[in-house]
Amino acid sequence: MPKRESEAQMTRGFGLVQSVALNIANMVGVGPFITIPLLLATMGGPQALLGWIVGAVIVICDGQVWSELGAALPGSGGSYRFLKETYGPATWGRLMVFLFIWQFVLSGPLEVASGMIGFAGYASYIWPAMTPLGRKLLGASVGAVAVLLLSRRVTSLGTLTVTLTAGTFLTMAAILLSGILHFDAKRAFALPPHAIGWSSSFFLGLGGASLISVYDYLGYYDVCYVGDEVRDPARVIPRSILYSIVFCATAYIGIYLVIIGVVPWKDAIHSHFVVSDFMQRLYGPGAAVVVTVMVLWTAFGSVFALLLGYSRVPFAAARDGYFFRPFARLHPEKGFPHVSLYVVGAISIAASFFDLEQVVAALITTRILVQFIAQVFALPLLRRRLPRSQRPYAMPLYPVPAVVAFFGWMYVFLTSGWNYVLAGLATLAAGVVAFLGWSRLTSGWPFANSPAARAPTT
Repeated sequence: MPKRESEAQMTRGFGLVQSVALNIANMVGVGPFITIPLLLATMGGPQALLGWIVGAVIVICDGQVWSELGAALPGSGGSYRFLKETYGPATWGRLMVFLFIWQFVLSGPLEVASGMIGFAGYASYIWPAMTPLGRKLLGASVGAVAVLLLSRRVTSLGTLTVTLTAGTFLTMAAILLSGILHFDAKRAFALPPHAIGWSSSFFLGLGGASLISVYDYLGYYDVCYVGDEVRDPARVIPRSILYSIVFCATAYIGIYLVIIGVVPWKDAIHSHFVVSDFMQRLYGPGAAVVVTVMVLWTAFGSVFALLLGYSRVPFAAARDGYFFRPFARLHPEKGFPHVSLYVVGAISIAASFFDLEQVVAALITTRILVQFIAQVFALPLLRRRLPRSQRPYAMPLYPVPAVVAFFGWMYVFLTSGWNYVLAGLATLAAGVVAFLGWSRLTSGWPFANSPAARAPTT
């Protein structure tokens, strides 16, 4: 599996510290600040803490899948590269890459939209007279502003990106420090009767809580998307994934506990701006407004960063010949992938008119089948294709982590609700139909006479 010349010339400048920071910067966004009420609602009480734990187990095991694939194929692209190389770039890999981009054009904007919805929800703390329609229009406007800011050369975006990311860490630190000083364990662990049991409702609720926590953990694998710039990838990629998950799981659980240790869960479950309510109880309305502005900063930073990264994924695939050609176009003057950015931005803005719970569930269930589960099956294919000498990292206790990841993803998928399960399957089926139509028009596999000859150059 030879590298492209452009990859061979990349500078491997990411060490362990930089790689961990990259993952954490992509994991930590507005998610924990907007999903705590949803998490509480899925299980009806503070036992929703189990959702954070189950989600962490799933992503730690799935992180081992990413680690082995990333160490063996340390090039740019992440899932795009893994699926292409393991399933075969000329045949099934072509289908898998297309399906990955197909669902990504939907699930990526849904993730972006969650930040817009979170922004509008917290803004209503400062402007309580805002109507539900007003909140949706405000969320859509946030997306439009982000698209406008991104419609320029990427070299001018670095300082803005760092500034927005810094706001996220300041917000988390403020919440944790304030909450630790006023934490009430009795309030935090005030479990309702029969909170934990072996009933079907308990396991359905736990599945829903795990789905939400997985949404908050997304990004633990981002180092794999810049694998050709990582020093000693066999050591750095696995460790950076594990360390970033452990850090964020600890921080998220800490934020969750300190908030419900101050705001009773029966109140928090109905809050649209739980962090603002938390700070108001501690220090009054003035402090609540300050932390609300910090959350708004974080929410906008999340929208901006996600749009920046996600708009490049369809562009890269189209440039390599694995997706619709218009997505490969660059702006003639400013040099950014304008078609990809505008399509991803438009879908994100449209998705911001839905409820947060719908958006989170839809993006996870859409992504599970084609990305996460497909990569679990890609791992044994990789092991058959490459000798042990070319696989510098092997997950401990193989195949146990992969099996746990598979059943964990299936548990989350099947307990998300039949409407989301059907939507995920429908998205997959539509992608297969679109792939066949596209391949027919371009005379690509499976319609080409010689698949290897028709395959894009890699």
